[in-house]
Amino acid sequence: MRSTAEARRVTVLNTAVSVFARAGFHATPVTAVAAAAGISEAYVFRLFSGKLGLFVAAAGACFDRIADAIEAGAERAGGDSPQEILDAMGGAYAELIADRDLLLFQVQAQAVTDIPEVAEAVRAGYRRVATFVQSRAGASDAQVQQFFAYGQLCHLIVTAGLEQVPEPWARALTAGIRHP
Repeated sequence: MRSTAEARRVTVLNTAVSVFARAGFHATPVTAVAAAAGISEAYVFRLFSGKLGLFVAAAGACFDRIADAIEAGAERAGGDSPQEILDAMGGAYAELIADRDLLLFQVQAQAVTDIPEVAEAVRAGYRRVATFVQSRAGASDAQVQQFFAYGQLCHLIVTAGLEQVPEPWARALTAGIRHP
C-alpha cells in the first residue's frame, strides 16, 4: 500500500503535467499546480525541491507514461519483425498523445532545455525510450531515427491541428498519418 505522501506525489505529478502543459515552466507558479491538485503550496514544496524539482519530476512521469504505452504497444504487435513492432509502438504512442496535456507538456519541456536540469531530464527520458524501442523491436539505428522523426511530425500535426487544414501543404504533411 502506498503512503499518503507517495499517493499525493503521484497526484501532484499528474496534475503538474496538465498545468505546465498549458502555460509552460516560466509562466506556471507552483501555487497553480497546488491548487489544481487540491493541496497546499507548502505541501508541494515538501514533496519536491521547488518548482524546478517539480517540473523535472513531471518530465520523468511523462516519459514513464510514454515508456509504459510503447511497451504495451510492442506486446500487441501483430508480428515479430522490427517494422511490425515499431508500427505497434507508434500506434500506442499516437493513442497516448490523444491526451493533449501529455503532448503539450513534452513540447513545453523541450522548450526549456536551456535549463540544464530539464535538458538532462529530457535526454534521460529519450534515452530510456530510444533504448527500449531499439532493443525491443530489434530495430536498426535508421529505423529508430525514423520512428522518432515520425513521432515529432505527429507532435506538429496534433499541436497545430493540421488534420483540419484543407490546404496542399498540410495534406502533404498529414498524408497517411491518423491520430485517435
